[in-house]
Amino acid sequence: MQARMRHPVFVLPEAMKALHALDKATSVEGLPDVTRKLVHLRASQINGCSVCVDMHAHELQQAGQDFKRIFAVAAWRDTPYFTDAERAALALTEEMTRLADRAEAVSDAVWAEAASHYDEAALAALVLQIAQINVWNRLNAAVKQVAGQRWN
Repeated sequence: MQARMRHPVFVLPEAMKALHALDKATSVEGLPDVTRKLVHLRASQINGCSVCVDMHAHELQQAGQDFKRIFAVAAWRDTPYFTDAERAALALTEEMTRLADRAEAVSDAVWAEAASHYDEAALAALVLQIAQINVWNRLNAAVKQVAGQRWN
């Protein structure tokens, strides 16, 4: 396996700086780092981004998460391993990642549930994190970035 090209964020380094700045800007109190990683993993699973699935599963492991939780992210609705707040974040992730799958891209019910668990700043950070991981997934898919290989 080989990527189609050098990763776009290395071709245009200002793009990498912008994505890192966005990530840093969304580090707010009220949105736990583990929740961010769960969201990253779920969106990456939906988008079929092998690079990000590999990376975020490892990050969750390094953050001390039980393998049960990591393996269950794809089936989070049917497992007892997630808090109500994490479930709300995962539901929002799925709807924001699959915008074209329904008439109302993000349902009022999913939005209200997320808003009941996160204050305005944390909810804003969550929305931006979901958008950002979708950007990364799309970049990696387009260039066929290979999981486990050094990026160039």
